[in-house]
Amino acid sequence: MNALRTLARGLRARLVVAFLLVAALSALATSALTFREARNAILKRTQDTAVNALRSQVNSQVPELAFPPGRDDLTAFTQSLDRAGQPQHWAVHVRYRNGPLVPATGGRAENGTIPAGVEKKVHAGVAAFQRVTDAGSPWLVVGLPVTYSDGSGQTTGLEVYARLPLAEDEVNVRALVQAAQSGALPAVALAVVPALLAARGVLRPVRELRRATQQITAGALDTRLKVTGRDELADLSRTFNDMAAALEENVAELRRMEANSRRFAADVSHELRTPLAAMTAVVDVLDEGAAGLDPDTAHAVRLISEETGKLARMVEDLMEISRFDAGAAALHLDEVDVAETVRKTLQARGWQDEVTADLPGGVRARLDPRRIDVVIANLVGNALKHGGAPVRVTARAEPGEDGGRLLIEVADRGAGIDPEVLPHVFDRFFKADAARVRSEGSGLGLAITLENVRLHEGTVRAANAPGGGAVFTVDLPLRTGEDTGGDDT
Repeated sequence: MNALRTLARGLRARLVVAFLLVAALSALATSALTFREARNAILKRTQDTAVNALRSQVNSQVPELAFPPGRDDLTAFTQSLDRAGQPQHWAVHVRYRNGPLVPATGGRAENGTIPAGVEKKVHAGVAAFQRVTDAGSPWLVVGLPVTYSDGSGQTTGLEVYARLPLAEDEVNVRALVQAAQSGALPAVALAVVPALLAARGVLRPVRELRRATQQITAGALDTRLKVTGRDELADLSRTFNDMAAALEENVAELRRMEANSRRFAADVSHELRTPLAAMTAVVDVLDEGAAGLDPDTAHAVRLISEETGKLARMVEDLMEISRFDAGAAALHLDEVDVAETVRKTLQARGWQDEVTADLPGGVRARLDPRRIDVVIANLVGNALKHGGAPVRVTARAEPGEDGGRLLIEVADRGAGIDPEVLPHVFDRFFKADAARVRSEGSGLGLAITLENVRLHEGTVRAANAPGGGAVFTVDLPLRTGEDTGGDDT
């Protein structure tokens, strides 16, 4: 059913329907015009034949009529005309000088009326005819004024009227209508074939364009369309090829710049590790003896020690993010107790008194302990720094068709996160306060958290709790299977 709906909404169906509609309208218009012209031609032929035949009979028999004619003369004249009109099946009436209509006694006379318009024209000396419907049957009424043969055009006062049945002509007209209908239906049916061919010709470039677009979306930026013809679809194909070429060039340049940027960050971080290690060792020695120095010197030593520690952490974070960018980060999965893993993270950093943990026992999952330690430490540290104690860490397992999910939440009781900042909290080097040029962190903590969660095929999201404060939720699959192994050094 869905496939049929999709087909009905498709461009092919619309093109075929439009083509058939045009064909049907053309066939109907042609049939209507043909019917009208044929009907007029049939009726005009009948009309002309009747008028000419009546006029010929009148002209041939009037000379034998005595003037002024009496009632009997008019009756005999009518009967003679009626007999002469047997092939046309007309019924004749005559009138002399506004007298009553005289039918042909014993002939085909009938009681049909003569239209007033025809009588008026005949009274004025003009031949007239009109098609009428009487008792559901079509008739042609013809009226002729009889004039003198001297060429003066004066009327004798004698008027001849004939009513001609048009039933046979109507039968012929209906036969034409049926023939037009019979011809139109096959024509519309046959129009399906050229409609399908036309739709195929239009849709082939569209399908190729869709296929090429999908290939480019999949990363095949060297995809190009074959251009044939000079129509609008060919222009569209050329435009697509130009766009694809420009896109390939721009993406290549961006990738080159990105690779250079990653290599630069990795190289700088690596080169800084050795001097930083030496500086850290020296600063540690100085820091131990700071108590015996004068206050100003001791303050300077402690400041240098603190800043050196920040620099060392930033370098480590840069190296870590560089591993993710280079695709060198790997998981070392192990089946661990989630509650125990989280408690070890809190204890290692001395956060037991500042963090409340709701960690049910018995929840086990296959995780990389070192990376989960980084995730929990970054989220809790961020909550303590920006949200304030008490921070609450909860973990729970939710069953599911794919083996279930592990949810770890870190919530604080601070002011929450500005809604405009929420979409960017995991961006690298992002600072919510643009005026704050320095901070204790590197600006990479949440970005590293995001990458570690993604490496576990999970998600992490930030939100504001209804009662206040920020909530970070880590959603991980409850893995089963063998350790993947790997090296991230």
